Amino acid sequence: MRTLGVLLAGSAGVGHQDHQAEMYAPGFAAHPGFGIVGATEDGSGFDRADVDVVSVCVPFERRVEVVTAALRAGKHVLVDKPVALTSAECAEIAAVAAETGLVCLPAYHQRFHPAIRTAREAVAAGRVGLTWNVQADFLVAGGGPVWPYGELLNFAPYATDAVHAITGLPVTAVYALARPAEGPDDLVTLCLTHERGMTSTVVAGRTPPIAGVNGLSLHRYRVSGSHGTLLADATRPGVTVRGEKGTRTAWAGHGTVHRMLTELHAAVTDGRPAELGPTDALAALLLVEAARESIATGRVVRLGDDEQTKARVS
Repeated sequence: MRTLGVLLAGSAGVGHQDHQAEMYAPGFAAHPGFGIVGATEDGSGFDRADVDVVSVCVPFERRVEVVTAALRAGKHVLVDKPVALTSAECAEIAAVAAETGLVCLPAYHQRFHPAIRTAREAVAAGRVGLTWNVQADFLVAGGGPVWPYGELLNFAPYATDAVHAITGLPVTAVYALARPAEGPDDLVTLCLTHERGMTSTVVAGRTPPIAGVNGLSLHRYRVSGSHGTLLADATRPGVTVRGEKGTRTAWAGHGTVHRMLTELHAAVTDGRPAELGPTDALAALLLVEAARESIATGRVVRLGDDEQTKARVS
C-alpha cells in the first residue's frame, strides 16, 4: 500500500473539541496507508514535496482560506466537520475542490459505520421495497456544551448525512424544534421531507449523563419501506469495556475513522472522487440553515427549487 504523507493543520473545532488530537492524528498514525510528516497551526508547509494530504482543523475564521490554499497547492484535504459555518463558505470550498479535481473529504465518518453501510446496501438492493420513512436517533450522554454552536451544527449533521447515505434522497423541506428554543441547542428534532415523498425524523443532541455510558447512548436508524422494515442499531452488536475513563462500547474490526481514512486513501491513490465530498457538506449546512429558520419562525422551510440549489443538495 502506498504511504501518503499527512500534514496536520490546526487543532480547533466546535466548542471544546480537538478532533485533530483525539481522532485524526491517531487515525492517520494507525493506518498503514498514511504517515504523519508534520504539523502546523498557521497553515504553512503546503509546498512540501512529502505532503500528499492536509488534515484541516483550523479555526472557522480561517477554514476557507486554509482549505482552498491546500487545494490550490495540489494537496488532497480531510476537513473536520462542519467544513464551514455557512453554506456560502462551504460553496466556496466546493468550487475550488471542483476546479482542482482533488479529494476534499468532510469528516462525516459515521456514514462509514458497518451498520449504516449494511442498511445502505439493503435499501439499494430493494430489500425493504420503496423507502417511505426513516427514523434516526443520535444521542450522546454527558459531555460539555459546544458553545456557541449547538448540537444542530455539531451532532445533527452526522445523522442527516447517514440518512442521505442510506437512502440517496436529498431533503426538500425542513421543520425543526430545539431545546432550548433560544441560544445554543442541546437537543434538536428535525422533521424532513425528501425527494420522491420520503420523510424522515431525526432526533440528535446531548442528554444528561447516564450511569455506565460514555459517549453515544443511542445511535440507530429505522427504515420503513413498502415491503418491510429495517432497523440499523449502530451500538450493537458490541462489547462493554470498563476502564479508568469509564464505560464504552467497542466493536470487532476497524472503527469509523479508520474506514473513512481507507476511503480517503483509495480515492487519492485511484485518482477518483471520494464517496463523500464538499457537496455533501454543503447539503448538511443548507439543512442546518433551513432548520435554524424553522426554529425561529415555527414554520416549514423549503430548500429552494432553483437549479443551483438542487445541484447543491443532490
